[in-house]
Amino acid sequence: MFPCVGAEGTEDGQEPLSEGAAVEEPLLGLLDVLIIGLIACGLLYWFVFRKKKEPETVKQLKINNLPSMGRSNDPSFINKMKNSNRNVVVFYGSQTGTAEEFAGRLAKDALRYGMKGMVADPEECEMEELSSLATIENSLAIFCLATYGEGDPTDNSQEFYDWLQTGDADLSGVKYAIFGLGNKTYEHYNAMGIYVDKRLEELGGTRVYECGLGDDDANIEEDFVTWREKFWPAVCEQYGVESVGEDISMRQYSLTIHDEIEKEKVFSGETARLGSFRTQKPPYDTKNPYLAPVQVNRELHKGGDRSCMHIEFDITGSRLRYEAGDHVAVFPINDPEIVENIGKQLGVDLDQVMTLTNVDEEASKKHPFPCPTSYRTALSHYLDITHHPRTHVLKELADYANEKDSAFLKKMATASDEGKELYLSWIVADGRTILHVLEDLPSLKPPIDHLCELLPRLQARYYSISSSPKAYPNSIHITAVLIEWSTKTGRVRKGVATNWLKLKQPTNGIKPTVPIFVRKSQFRLPFKPSVPVMMIGPGTGFAPFRGFIQDRNAAREQGKPIGETVLYFGCRNKSEDYIYEDEITNYKENGTLSKVYEAFSRDQEKKIYVQNVLAQNQEEVWKLLESGAHIYVCGDARNMAPDVQRVIHDIIETQGNMDKDKASQYIKKLQNKGRYSCDVWS
Repeated sequence: MFPCVGAEGTEDGQEPLSEGAAVEEPLLGLLDVLIIGLIACGLLYWFVFRKKKEPETVKQLKINNLPSMGRSNDPSFINKMKNSNRNVVVFYGSQTGTAEEFAGRLAKDALRYGMKGMVADPEECEMEELSSLATIENSLAIFCLATYGEGDPTDNSQEFYDWLQTGDADLSGVKYAIFGLGNKTYEHYNAMGIYVDKRLEELGGTRVYECGLGDDDANIEEDFVTWREKFWPAVCEQYGVESVGEDISMRQYSLTIHDEIEKEKVFSGETARLGSFRTQKPPYDTKNPYLAPVQVNRELHKGGDRSCMHIEFDITGSRLRYEAGDHVAVFPINDPEIVENIGKQLGVDLDQVMTLTNVDEEASKKHPFPCPTSYRTALSHYLDITHHPRTHVLKELADYANEKDSAFLKKMATASDEGKELYLSWIVADGRTILHVLEDLPSLKPPIDHLCELLPRLQARYYSISSSPKAYPNSIHITAVLIEWSTKTGRVRKGVATNWLKLKQPTNGIKPTVPIFVRKSQFRLPFKPSVPVMMIGPGTGFAPFRGFIQDRNAAREQGKPIGETVLYFGCRNKSEDYIYEDEITNYKENGTLSKVYEAFSRDQEKKIYVQNVLAQNQEEVWKLLESGAHIYVCGDARNMAPDVQRVIHDIIETQGNMDKDKASQYIKKLQNKGRYSCDVWS
């Protein structure tokens, strides 16, 4: 071998060639000729032979193997706006897709007012450029920001949030508006939207319209529509513009049909990277989930008409890591019967392969979901077909119905009191999905590609992990209640993920797979196992505590001192839905659990819940708090979690001889120190 010599020297560890080495130049020249010849032959083969095999439709796309699904890589949103003559940018902070959906609707709205908007993910933008927005004439920044967890920013807006907290940017001349998405059952309602609204003003920005606050516990669609109807007139007044009418085309994607395309070039359910389910490569995340084999799927309830599943995912060799208290995301598949019925209602071939491409070349997302793919795959893997259709969907679909049905749909899409009431009763209260709308309005026959454009993305479902890696290093466990109910129209509605998971039964040595990834959580045990803890988790709220108890049991087996470990568990009937009863009993007998307090709400005439039992143990709870105990609450955010906090507040008042304000301050200190943590859902 010969050292590879460049202008500055040689390979690592080699001496530079001296003039005496020139005798080797003829041999080097011959090798160079051979290498160049081989390269030329390879290029000739690729362009002449391989390219002939590539269908014309695939040549035009060039997006099939891009892991980013055609996202633009330019982080400068200012450049994008200037290059495409835009003056409105709509940023979104989204965890479940709703904020992103609202952002898209606002960007479309801009066209109706003679403005030009674009949607932007703050995670993919240089947000420091926000101060330069004022250099664009008549510019406006809109933020649709969801609040996640305990008042936290969503994953994709975390960096933007950090920058706002530490930055000292001058936003003079920058005009902005905020719509927040939250849930009133959580303590920190719309904390992200409220904070950003205030912070942008502190940095010199000018608020165009008051901050909108959407409540997902009530009707966030109505909140958004109401805010939007008042927001745009404020924009018109601020910028001196007016509506250009409703008759402009709002289609965002163009359709390409693929009559001949190689199967390997078509997305079949992968979340982002083509072929990722055929060739699994770590690291695994939301864009590249791991296909985890289901090794256990068993029923936990002992009777009654409800079902609760214990499911174990095999992660052997996956390099997935988790801790007790983390969450696991599951990517579900829609009910094939619903998919088939949508196809029948529209009279289309669901197996037709197509691509939807954004007509806006500067858009951050070139496709609404991975393309090319079939309509069947899109409706099965990528689109939410069981959610209540939003008002903007009904409005755009109205053009494909007869006069009567069209007027009916358009009325529901208005912000009038009559329209809101009609939407609440006919869509929300009656539990209608897009299939039900198609069934109940027979004249409605939209093109399926337009329907695919309008429907929101199907989102991953998150479950509290109910195991500890100290006990199960090669598997992740979840505990999930099967969701099923009947609507006022007599239709049966089923939870997408739980009913799909119910079918994932390992049989005859064959283990079905489920796409998953792990999301880290702040719901953590104290570092020292000697610190006392109190866990309050009725029903499946016990899930993360099962992992916590396994952690403590492992520490006990290693001979480490274990602090007092108290569990409050509740369910309806002890004989029917006391999940993991044998395990809880064993942990109590071996000393891992110091005490277990049970509440069986329907085993007696008067219902008893965990918060009632908690109230009976005032002295013990106060003693634990004063000894440095950590409190953990997991379960229902609407009733149980607030009730538990009220009981603890009362205990602090009574046992600590404090007034209401001091008791509230005591709880705040617990929360700030990480001694009062909640993992709740609505």
